[in-house]
Amino acid sequence: MKLTWYGHSCFLVESAEGSAVFDPYAPGSVPGLCLPPLTADAVFTSHGHADHSYAAGVTLTGRKSGFRVRELASFHDEQQGKKRGENTIRVIESEGLRLAHLGDLGHALTPSLAEALKDLDVLLLPVGGFYTIGPEEAWKIVEELKPRCAVPMHYRGRGFGYDVIAPLEDFLKLAGDYTRLQTNSLTVGEHSGVVVLTANTHE
Repeated sequence: MKLTWYGHSCFLVESAEGSAVFDPYAPGSVPGLCLPPLTADAVFTSHGHADHSYAAGVTLTGRKSGFRVRELASFHDEQQGKKRGENTIRVIESEGLRLAHLGDLGHALTPSLAEALKDLDVLLLPVGGFYTIGPEEAWKIVEELKPRCAVPMHYRGRGFGYDVIAPLEDFLKLAGDYTRLQTNSLTVGEHSGVVVLTANTHE
């Protein structure tokens, strides 16, 4: 399974069984980022905001993905959606691996969510705060779930991201040990712990 990050919360996941794009963002919706043309078997959006729901930016192959997908209901805020609505977490299984994309999760995990998210090979989680969980909440989730690999997303980086969300460094200070790759992709299983990918779609 190969994972490619296009900045913000957008990832392309590819395996021998298919491909899928998670949370593509609309043109102009994320400062400093421009989504390239993407092609996949499926596209998943966690909620309806423009920076997560630009399905029109993904060309579908017409093939049916062989991924096994589980959708978990959650909220975009800590008030059960009263501020920003609902959020969908997705867990996919392929090639014997389990990957979860938390979308714009805005609250701590409930016991039922924590149970459903056990034994992950890859956890893609927001760490920037304001619109989502922040660095502290994100690190608590990593400690609770103990995924084999955790990839931070939805943060402010050098030259991209929203001014109101926290920089990646706030999360990395809590994580301590981490691996920073000078590329925007990784092959699942080659790295463990917290892994930082480098977005290459700056305008």
